Amino acid sequence: MPSAPSKRPALSGAARHAAAKKPQNPVPKGPSSHEIRIIGGQWRRTRLKVLDKPGLRPTPDRVRETLFNWLGQDLSGWRCLDAFAGSGALAFEAASRGAKEVLACETDAAMVEQLLASKDKLKADGVLIQRANGVNALLAQVPASWDLVFLDPPFDSALLAPSLQAAQAAIKPGGWVYLEAGEAWGEAQLAPLGWQLKRHLRAGAVHAHLLSLATSG
Repeated sequence: MPSAPSKRPALSGAARHAAAKKPQNPVPKGPSSHEIRIIGGQWRRTRLKVLDKPGLRPTPDRVRETLFNWLGQDLSGWRCLDAFAGSGALAFEAASRGAKEVLACETDAAMVEQLLASKDKLKADGVLIQRANGVNALLAQVPASWDLVFLDPPFDSALLAPSLQAAQAAIKPGGWVYLEAGEAWGEAQLAPLGWQLKRHLRAGAVHAHLLSLATSG
């Protein structure tokens, strides 16, 4: 009579627990990401990857739509500087709407790499990505050489006033500054820095401002 097949001894409770907790080979992960979309111009509806970084707030679709309505939608021939590029939402939106030159400045190395990847995806030859401090970049510009400057630093930073001061010399007569902040900036804050408020929008925690150089007299 054939012998019964031998049974594998059952694992004890402790052994089963140890087996369940056996470490797996870790898979290296890069920074997590999500997407934004360009809402107007030649790259309309194109989605771009954005890294998940503390303090990074891509300008919302509604705010971008309103901003470019204020500016007239068509930026053909404009030179635009995005001093705190982050996701690149504003820089690539401007290029999509015809800006002939866009300088996007960002200090974070990983975000610079992502901006370069987005530029390559769009074949955005008119967009220059520069790893630089936004305030220093503004101070280094040829005076009166930019039609539009985007100022959207982290809300918890103290960069708004210094960047507004630095943008004064860089902007052309008749040019514009877009200021994004966590609170409304009124004439009492803007006038001493040489700016006047033209438009304002609140969307949730975001306050969007369109500014021009204050006129004398």
